[in-house]
Amino acid sequence: MSQFTGPAAARRRFVPVLCLLLLGLAFWLPGFASLPPMDRDEPRFAQASKQMVETGDFVAIRFGDEARNKKPVGIHWLQAAALRGAEAAGVPDAAHAIWVYRLPSLLGALAAVLLTFWAALPILDDRGALLAGALVAATPLLGVEARLATTDAVLTATVAAAMGALGRLYLAEPATRKRMWGAALVFWVSVGVGILIKGPITPLIPALAALALSVKDRSGRWLAAVRPVPGVALVLLIALPWFVLILLKTRGAFIADAVGHDLLGKVGGVQESHGAPPGFYFAAFWATAWPLAPFAIVTAAAAWRRRREPSVAFLLSWAIPFWIVLEAVPTKLVHYALPLYPAFAILAVLLLLRPAVAGAPIGTYRGRACLALMALVPVAIAALAVAGEGRMWTLGPALATGAAAAVAAALGLCWLAYGALRGARRDAAIAFAVAAAVPLYLFVYGWLLTPGVAPGLAVSQRLAAGAASAAGPSCPAPRFATVGDREPSLMFETDGGLLMTDAAGAARFLEDGPCRVAFVAADEERPFAAALGPAPGVALASRVAGVAINGGHKLDIGIYVRH
Repeated sequence: MSQFTGPAAARRRFVPVLCLLLLGLAFWLPGFASLPPMDRDEPRFAQASKQMVETGDFVAIRFGDEARNKKPVGIHWLQAAALRGAEAAGVPDAAHAIWVYRLPSLLGALAAVLLTFWAALPILDDRGALLAGALVAATPLLGVEARLATTDAVLTATVAAAMGALGRLYLAEPATRKRMWGAALVFWVSVGVGILIKGPITPLIPALAALALSVKDRSGRWLAAVRPVPGVALVLLIALPWFVLILLKTRGAFIADAVGHDLLGKVGGVQESHGAPPGFYFAAFWATAWPLAPFAIVTAAAAWRRRREPSVAFLLSWAIPFWIVLEAVPTKLVHYALPLYPAFAILAVLLLLRPAVAGAPIGTYRGRACLALMALVPVAIAALAVAGEGRMWTLGPALATGAAAAVAAALGLCWLAYGALRGARRDAAIAFAVAAAVPLYLFVYGWLLTPGVAPGLAVSQRLAAGAASAAGPSCPAPRFATVGDREPSLMFETDGGLLMTDAAGAARFLEDGPCRVAFVAADEERPFAAALGPAPGVALASRVAGVAINGGHKLDIGIYVRH
C-alpha cells in the first residue's frame, strides 16, 4: 500500500505519471483532429459553445435558434475557453475546427487516467496504480469519449477525483481522518464541478457508495470526515450561481426541460430510441471495457470472497450500486457506465497482484474465457473492416495488409498476455493486454477512419465544402437550407445559419433571394422540383453521397445554388 506523501513520493511518481500521459496521447491523438463531427451529440455541444463565444452570452445554451436546456453549462465553458485559447494562439479558422472543441475531452480523459492512478494509491503500490490507469486508458469507450466534444470524459475525471478522495477518507484510520481536510476539499470541489458538467451523476455515485459502505459497516460515523456542512456550502458556491442565472434567464424553462423532460424522461421511459432491457451494460462491458474486461472474469470470484475487506468493499460500492441503477433505467447508452471503469480496473489489479492470488493457478474455464474475451475486440475490428468495405471505406491492398498486420499484432499480444496470466506473471499479463490496444487504435483512428479512406463518413464537411465552391468568391457568406438531412453536424459546418425545412420551404427559400444554397436529399428532390418550378438562376451544382454516422443508412444529397 502506498500512502507516502512529500517530495520523495512526488519524484518517485513522476515516471508513472509521465508514462500514463504518453500512453493516453498515443491512444487518443490518432484521429483526434481528422475525424469529422460525429452526429448527433458532438456537433450540438460544439455549435452551442461556438455560439456562446460569438454572442458573449455564457449563461444560456442555444443550438441555432433553439434553447438547449438539457445539460448544465460546464462543458460549454471549457469548450469556449478552448476556442478562445486557440484563437489567441493563431489557429486558422479555429471556430470551425472540431478538434478545438474536443480539447476539454482529451484533457478530461488524461485527467481520468491520472486520477485513476491517484485513486488507487491508498490501495495499491505505484506499480499497481500505474497498471490500473493504463487499463482505463486502453478501453475503447474512453478512447471514443476522448475524441468527442461531449461531457463524459470530463465527467469520468470528476467522479474519479471524488471517489479517490472518498476512498482515502473511508480507508484511513479514525484518528487520521480528522486531519484529512485536503481529501474532503477535493471531494466537494469535484462534486461541484461535476454538477456543472452533467448534473446529478457525480454526486450520485459517491452517495450510493457511501450508503452501501455505511450499511455494510452498520455505521456512518466515518462520513463526518467528509465535512458535509462546509462541503455542501462549497458545492452551492460553485454550482448555484449559474443555476440561479439560467433560471432567471429562461424563467424556469431550464429546470422544466432539463429535469422534467430530459432527466425524468430517461428515468421513466425510453428517450430517442435508446431503450434496452436490463443486462445491456453487462453485455456491452466485454467490448467497451476491453482489455480490462477479461481480467474481470479472472478476478470475479476473488472479489466476491473478499467483499468484506475494506478496499474491495469500497471498490465494489463505487461500481455496483450505480451499475444497478443504470440497468434499471429504461434509457441506456454505453457511455453512462464509463465513470465506473476506474473502480473495475483498480479492483482487477488489486486482486491479480495480491500475493495470495497472484500465484494461484487460473482454472481452465476462466482461462479460456479470458483468452476469448481478449481476442474479442481484435476479431470484431477485423470483421467490421471487412463488413464496411465498399460501403463506408475502400480498403485496397495496402489497407487490407495494414488491417491484417494490426489485428495479428493485437492477437499475438493477447496470446502473450494469456501466457503470462497462466504463468502467474500477472503484471506482465496486464502490460501485454494494454499493449494490444496500440496497433488496433493506430489502425482504426490513424488509418481506417481518415477522410482519404472513409470519405463517406464526412458528408456534412463535404456538403459545406461543395456549397462554398459552388457559391464562389462572389458569394462569400451564403445562406443555407436543408431538406431531408437534419444532422447537427451540418448545422456546425454551416456556422449555425441553417434553415431546416421541407421541400416547399426549400423552394421558397431559394426564390427569396440570391446567394443561397439548399441541400436536398434524393428522396425529396421530386417534390422540391415540383415546388420550385422553372426558377432562373437555380442550378444543381453537385451531389454528395455517403453514410449517416448516426444510423448507418446511405445518403445522396444534391447541392442546389442560387447566385
